[in-house]
Amino acid sequence: MIQELLNMVARQPVLWNIFRSIAEFGFVADYKLIERELQPFGGNQTRRFLDYGSGTGQFSRSFPAERYVGFDIAPHYVRYARKRYGSAVSVMSGDQLGYADASFDAVLIMGVFHHLDDAFVQRAAAELHRVLRHDGTILMVEDIPTQNPWNLFGRAMHWLDRGDNIRTVSHYQRLMEPYFRMERSHTMMSGICDLVVYVLHRNEMA
Repeated sequence: MIQELLNMVARQPVLWNIFRSIAEFGFVADYKLIERELQPFGGNQTRRFLDYGSGTGQFSRSFPAERYVGFDIAPHYVRYARKRYGSAVSVMSGDQLGYADASFDAVLIMGVFHHLDDAFVQRAAAELHRVLRHDGTILMVEDIPTQNPWNLFGRAMHWLDRGDNIRTVSHYQRLMEPYFRMERSHTMMSGICDLVVYVLHRNEMA
């Protein structure tokens, strides 16, 4: 019964946005993180940004519209993002990116890989390495196991979110090697959700 209700919510982008926004307290911590780490509106004004697995497009407004591109595997989320935010988003699989080599200066991965198995993530890492410029940056934020045993709501959220591949901090990092090197990482709370943050840079392959 609960799973059927959740599936219904997930099929409705407006309801899913509300559900996630409540759980993560309006995404305030996420928006601040994007601004601090990627500085989309500062620095080099020619930088291009990729929103990997952009979902309903709620983070598109964190970037200059003319330099933002996103994609998602779910057509109904892409339609919503286009209508609600005017986002430049496409339907695409994350392991077969339809972009030219060295197309982007920075990539945002916000809560995507905990839905995907190891083999897919490794293929995705190879594709990200291909489309990211040599000095490019990835800001990757993923769910990790709930740290506080009393955070019962966080544990319930992991179940409701249907993230079947929530990993440890070190596991995510291993999956991104050898394509990327970690500049820094830390854990954070976004509402009731325990997250790990990675700032990654592109490795030059031999």
